[in-house]
Amino acid sequence: MAIYNLGSINVDHFYAVPVLPSPGETLAATNVKTGLGGKGANQSVAAAKAGATVHHIGAIGADGDWTLDRLRSYGVGVDHISQSSEPTGHAIINVAADGENAIVLYRGANYAFDEAAVRKALSGAGPDDILLIQNETTHQQIAAKIAHERGARVMYSAAPFDVDAVRDVLPFVSILAMNEIEKDQLLAALETDIADLPVDEVIVTKGGVGADLHHAGTVTSVPSHRVDVVDTTAAGDTFAGYFAAARDEGFDIKSAMKLASAAAAIKVTRAGTADAIPARSEVDAFIAKL
Repeated sequence: MAIYNLGSINVDHFYAVPVLPSPGETLAATNVKTGLGGKGANQSVAAAKAGATVHHIGAIGADGDWTLDRLRSYGVGVDHISQSSEPTGHAIINVAADGENAIVLYRGANYAFDEAAVRKALSGAGPDDILLIQNETTHQQIAAKIAHERGARVMYSAAPFDVDAVRDVLPFVSILAMNEIEKDQLLAALETDIADLPVDEVIVTKGGVGADLHHAGTVTSVPSHRVDVVDTTAAGDTFAGYFAAARDEGFDIKSAMKLASAAAAIKVTRAGTADAIPARSEVDAFIAKL
């Protein structure tokens, strides 16, 4: 059993601000730091920290060698990460005092690698495996199709949201993960309701309210946890990576949701993205105290 992840690798630049800036407004940041990020890297780190065997598929620029070292340090396989002539992707992340964030992305190397690399990486995938994809790289549709044809489950995080990207991969997706805003956008664009989406499982994360999983006409819900919120960035990625790892480990839906929710709760108490995702031992200890 393994998790393959066609995902972005970004250098995240964090700026602490009193509030998120309004259009035309200039604010002085109170702190700045740099870390490993990208929805793909975040999910790979989360899945690896949860205990899964993870193979990341993607690309970096010549400036990104340190990101490989960081991924390795968290247990993520990097053999399928190529080097591009484009710079490593990066993100400008403003984090307000209440933990909310606003993000600007530069795609860079995340959109500058060959389809052949994706095919080669997935040549070993099979029915016992899971493919994670998000909307921050190229070749999502072909990766989803290959994994589906090889019998692997495909879990797609529909973010950053683009209805055309969702339409392209939806025929191959087993698990669709969205937040409430993305869910409303998708259902409106497709003129359907959640029960009629052609996907086995639909996860809807609802921030401080919790999360729902829709499957076979039923809804499995988990509540959020009362914690002191520092930074909500990567909370959804932490949930997705932990959920995928739990399902890969053989957890049922309810148990996987519970583990993922606890991991996301710990994450929001810490500033940062991939580097702030909790280890499995921390998550198990958190659940034991509930």
